[in-house]
Amino acid sequence: MEQERKFKISDIGQLLKNSVKAIFEGEFLLRLKIGRYFINIVLVFVVITLTIWISLLIDNTLTKVERGKNVIAEQEAVIAMRSYELSSLTRRSTAVKHLQELGSDLKEAEKPPIILR
Repeated sequence: MEQERKFKISDIGQLLKNSVKAIFEGEFLLRLKIGRYFINIVLVFVVITLTIWISLLIDNTLTKVERGKNVIAEQEAVIAMRSYELSSLTRRSTAVKHLQELGSDLKEAEKPPIILR
């Protein structure tokens, strides 16, 4: 009868050496006898690659959205400031005061405007 070979710690080095050699020679899957699952293995790698790629695209998009939100917040602050300045300039008393400061003789109309039909 055949003797059963017992596993020894010293066999790990030889096993690793043979595995690395098989990987470089392209025979690793054949030695493991899983060659018939090669298509499935390739498909899993493709799916994993697509998942990582889509994740990176989503990250990139979210970064752009955050930058856009920051720009919008800055623009809203600028718009609020300008609308405040514009509203203060359009008041009649302020407008008359500004005209007098500029040395203009314009004044508010005493008569209502004539409407042409």
